Amino acid sequence: MSAFRLPDQIAADWDDLDVAARLTSLRRAVPGRLVFTTSFGAEDQALTHLIAEAGLDIELATLDTGRMFPETYDVWVETEARYGLKVRAFLPERGKLADYVDQNGINGFRHSVDARKACCGVRKVEPLRRALAGATGWITGLRADQSDARNSVPWLVYDDGFGILKANPLRDWSRDRVSAFLAAHDVPQNVLHAQGFVSIGCAPCTRAIAPGEPERAGRWWWEESSKECGLHVGPDGRLVRALQEQNA
Repeated sequence: MSAFRLPDQIAADWDDLDVAARLTSLRRAVPGRLVFTTSFGAEDQALTHLIAEAGLDIELATLDTGRMFPETYDVWVETEARYGLKVRAFLPERGKLADYVDQNGINGFRHSVDARKACCGVRKVEPLRRALAGATGWITGLRADQSDARNSVPWLVYDDGFGILKANPLRDWSRDRVSAFLAAHDVPQNVLHAQGFVSIGCAPCTRAIAPGEPERAGRWWWEESSKECGLHVGPDGRLVRALQEQNA
């Protein structure tokens, strides 16, 4: 790892702080731009509410892949109106997207895992690099209980792939806790959640889950994979490890 160092005591303190206080402590301790990337899912809506209510100087960005559900665009509009904020969109680079479609077809992501990951690379990973360019910190809505692969997600980590401090202030929340928070604060929600769509991504790659299925089962359900698109994995294809592991 590089000479990067976490701000003193942040990670240790977060065990005893609520999410609003975690966000505030991060903003106070980390200089420069902080970017929160939202997909307008339940976790991200909870964080948007907390950021807006506290008036924190944190930029909101979304990766508009071009294949999102109409309902996702609806909650985007409702969210901006409710909180009086702007969510900046980062779209795929036109030439790269055209090349991908020319080579693979409009639904070529179904041909193989590699083709699907290449689609995610064009529609998500490359736009995320632009969204985070020049920023000091990146805030996500990852939760540890979303999947087996995410159960060791840390509070804070230096993401070597994007060269940035990454914060996961909701890591200890459950899905039920997120749902209760949204209901208690009347936070705008994607109507698809009520139809069994727990984790919502691109429309062709997302389905509702059946009772008892894992949360990520509805993403790329035709694959036997870790259900990740590349935003949260390192060069080795694994989820970015905790800082302590990186220094080991």
